[in-house]
Amino acid sequence: MSTAAVLTVSDRSAAGTRADTAGPVAVAALREAGFDCADASVVSDGADAVEQALHGFLATGIRLVVTTGGTGVAPRDETPEGTSRVIERMLPGVAEQLRHAGTAVTPTAMLSRGVAGVSGRTFIVNLPGSPKAVAEGMPIVLSIAQHVLDQLDGEDHR
Repeated sequence: MSTAAVLTVSDRSAAGTRADTAGPVAVAALREAGFDCADASVVSDGADAVEQALHGFLATGIRLVVTTGGTGVAPRDETPEGTSRVIERMLPGVAEQLRHAGTAVTPTAMLSRGVAGVSGRTFIVNLPGSPKAVAEGMPIVLSIAQHVLDQLDGEDHR
């Protein structure tokens, strides 16, 4: 069973003034897909917090990390910047598909600046912070996650 982690990026959730409603949606989808996934971790907005949390996951050997939140245009939305510091190889098609599918549901999905890529043997994907966007994005992530992990393990195309 592959390991996964969810990172919710939100000043308000980190401060305890708003419940994390997006992270649990991603956790449930990962568990349902067969991933071993702990409850979501929560950090404040900002590139440094995201980078530090991602390095922590990488150090434990987590294979798939899904982030929620901090992908928009607000001043503290820096999840893509923090993630980009960690990713070794970008997978722009994943982020493009997430935006494309989201835009079919709500035009503001095109404002997401989320990125996706790999670092070592870990697949990392940014999702927006709304539970609805996470619920819509997780099937896309899960449709390719095992293939990405197999490729990172040196498996042939099937």
